[in-house]
Amino acid sequence: PTEMKACLFSLCWFHAVVCGRRRFGQQGWSRKYSFNTGDLIICSNVLRSYLDANPVVPWDDLRYIFGEIMYGGHITDAWDRRTCNTYLQVYQDPNLFNGMELGPGFKSPNPNELNYLDYIKYAETSMPPESPPLFGLHPNAEIGYLTNSTENLFLNIIVMSGGGGGGGEDSSGGDVIKQTMESLNERLPEEFEMVSISLKAKPLLSGPAGPYIVVALQECGRMNTLLSEIRKSLGDLDKGLKGQLNMSQEMEDLVAALKINQWPGRNPFSKCTWEKLAWPSQKNLMSEFADMILRVDQLREWVKEFETPKSIWLSGLFNPSSYLTAVQQVTARKTGLALDKMTTETHVTAMWDMTEVQDYATDGTYIHGLFIEGARWPKGEDAGDPFVVSGTKCVGSLCDSRLKELIPPMPVIYVKAVPILSHWEASPVGYLRADPSVFECPVYTTTFRGPTYIFLATLKTDVPASKWVLSAVALLLQTDD
Repeated sequence: PTEMKACLFSLCWFHAVVCGRRRFGQQGWSRKYSFNTGDLIICSNVLRSYLDANPVVPWDDLRYIFGEIMYGGHITDAWDRRTCNTYLQVYQDPNLFNGMELGPGFKSPNPNELNYLDYIKYAETSMPPESPPLFGLHPNAEIGYLTNSTENLFLNIIVMSGGGGGGGEDSSGGDVIKQTMESLNERLPEEFEMVSISLKAKPLLSGPAGPYIVVALQECGRMNTLLSEIRKSLGDLDKGLKGQLNMSQEMEDLVAALKINQWPGRNPFSKCTWEKLAWPSQKNLMSEFADMILRVDQLREWVKEFETPKSIWLSGLFNPSSYLTAVQQVTARKTGLALDKMTTETHVTAMWDMTEVQDYATDGTYIHGLFIEGARWPKGEDAGDPFVVSGTKCVGSLCDSRLKELIPPMPVIYVKAVPILSHWEASPVGYLRADPSVFECPVYTTTFRGPTYIFLATLKTDVPASKWVLSAVALLLQTDD
């Protein structure tokens, strides 16, 4: 039948897209899935059965079976499931019979005019060259994929070669290790004096900013654990290199990491515990160490008088979710609302620098230091007319990335604690608004996405949200540099 030909062609296109999307790494699918030809064959059989049993095409039934059961049976991540279902919303549509575009420049052919061989010929002659826009992604996705592939290749070469450099005594591995250790020891901050900090915090815990102070104490404790481990392991390695201690496997692993400028413990077989005690990161050793120093500086400033920051560098926390929970707790106490009936929403402000923040946010907080992947936030005249949310000037909506700008920075973001409305849908990743002017955007710690998910951000959009879903748009707390 005519419907079978059009729907099956669209289903084959969908299968090709979900399989081909894997090559774009974490931006394609945030986890690895084993989609295979068996899924396509079973779905085609289901399609045939449903078309034979119904007088009209049961679009909703087909989308559910394909997206939630067949292909969805592989998917474990809620955001990946949304991507899969969005593809089906676009491809399994009545406009298939009216020449709908499956991809840029590639239309669904008229099923009344083509047979099996004609469909094959059409696919061979009319399909445009493979490119990110065919998958709904921005061309930058190809640049990111190629860059990451190259970096991984060279990292593997360095690891396999043991991190050795060129010839000559001055560039020997031992000198590199000693210089790196000296540099780290010189810059390593002192631990926090938790006894005096706890005494200073005790009378303030029952005050209105109590939840924020609890977060500060937890962060200082975790930072102390990491700093003491770094100091101990570097001290032990120094003694080991001098012959005062036997070289253990942990020391050997630390040497191997220092040689290749890798954060110790990043290798899953390493005995070092730096990675386990730190925060999720893809940065190299020197970048992450510099990042750690900035985190310590933020904490020192915070615990000096326990004055809550007007704008928090959310990326600088071990557990960003705890700070967002504290925002809800403080707001719940102030407004008298039940904590379990509250969530957060985000609004992008007109401030691009945290120094522009002069006052505390109403019923929430300001956060800065975030980045966006897959899209960008307009600046200046491109942003359009400003609007005010609870006294905060906000502006702009999501727009397409510029070529070669892979992960541009975001302005200061206003995170507001709000009561949950009855029509919002509860999901494993947060409350979904079902508002066409809002894109529900995942916020991840790193470009690895997947297990580094933090919270759901609500970003304003002037185009259908499906565009940003297929573009794999996400906010990131940090880049890999």
